[in-house]
Amino acid sequence: MNHPAEVQYLYSLGNEVKTIKLGLERMQLMLEALGHPERACRFVHVAGTNGKGSTCAMIERGLRTKGLSTGLYTSPHFVDPTERIQLSGKPISEAQFSNVFHEMHNVAEALIQRGGLDMHPTYFESLTLMAFLVFRQARVHTVILETGLGGRLDATNVVTPILSVITAIDFDHMQWLGDTIEKIASEKAGIIKPGVPVVVARQRPEARIPIERAALEAHAPLRDVEQWTMRVDSVDAYGGTYSLSQGETTLEVHCPLAGEHQLHNSATAALALHQLGLTPREIFDGIAQAEWPGRLERIHQRPDIILDGAHNSAGAAALAAYIRHFHQGRNVWMIFGVMADKQIDEIAEILFPLATHLILTAPDQARAMPAAEIAKLPAAHSARIVPTVAEALQAIHQAAADDVVFITGSLYLVGEARPILKQMGVLA
Repeated sequence: MNHPAEVQYLYSLGNEVKTIKLGLERMQLMLEALGHPERACRFVHVAGTNGKGSTCAMIERGLRTKGLSTGLYTSPHFVDPTERIQLSGKPISEAQFSNVFHEMHNVAEALIQRGGLDMHPTYFESLTLMAFLVFRQARVHTVILETGLGGRLDATNVVTPILSVITAIDFDHMQWLGDTIEKIASEKAGIIKPGVPVVVARQRPEARIPIERAALEAHAPLRDVEQWTMRVDSVDAYGGTYSLSQGETTLEVHCPLAGEHQLHNSATAALALHQLGLTPREIFDGIAQAEWPGRLERIHQRPDIILDGAHNSAGAAALAAYIRHFHQGRNVWMIFGVMADKQIDEIAEILFPLATHLILTAPDQARAMPAAEIAKLPAAHSARIVPTVAEALQAIHQAAADDVVFITGSLYLVGEARPILKQMGVLA
């Protein structure tokens, strides 16, 4: 199998959401057969609803700035699944991807033939196993490991980390995680391990109770961002500078990621890096160099073109706050497409009224909601329907220099748009 064939095989296992099978037994059987690659590295394990990826990216960059070799495992990807597995800030090569795919796949097939495995590992399980193999082979010092959509039964929850991190918890994937914030938080708190410190981001009150209870039961030292005082020095459309202080300790932070919500994500990352033993200077330098594509990422000026995968109601609220705060009075073009399993009614009510020009489209994904269906929502009454992402992006040519264009709704939409924007000469 070559790389495209391997990727297609993984896709044939089913979408990571649609075919999810929560549980760890299959992972544990596979890891034993592979010689326990998950025991070869130090791990920082990160769960939550929003801000997981950017928090992971900032922690990883901080550790790399300190001079450590790092691994990073995140999801989803934009264009190619190699993006999910990074070594020292760079996606693995197709050759590396191929090698670990075949190692994982051959072991899975052998176990199935012997009756030791009920089925091939799912899409997300397969990629997680492959990531563990990559990190073992590279002998990285510390891996930043992002959960998928869960915590307690997530495929990544087979490690004993040196630190657990829980970012902001909100409503998402309720069919698997529960229909209340308390239930969702309980699932996410399942990554807390006995005696392992846990850093907790600013949370809704109802999320805090199950997290604190889980930490107490596990005798896991709790490091709460809310126990630190944040003093914001400056914030603009493309980042912010602030200090975090507790007692005699002060951490100065420059967050290069846009949106006020990223200040809070970077505070979680700063506290995690502090817990990992970095100096205040290392924390400042590391976070200041962090990058996280596709989240309020400005790729062009005049007009401003911003990519943002606001794929749930909390992400939409963060984007809406950003538009109101920093782009009030401008003509806002919004190119929007989303997966059908998202809270589309809520997202639409939050975002669509802010658009001067609303263009609805659909990413080339089986789970995508047709643009015509989104257009039936009351909030979409003035929308224009464009069937493909490539056609929708042509609207950029109609925007005036002082306008702002948001390409948003789904990370898959952002991922599909990137190569098209490069062809258009919009993205370098």
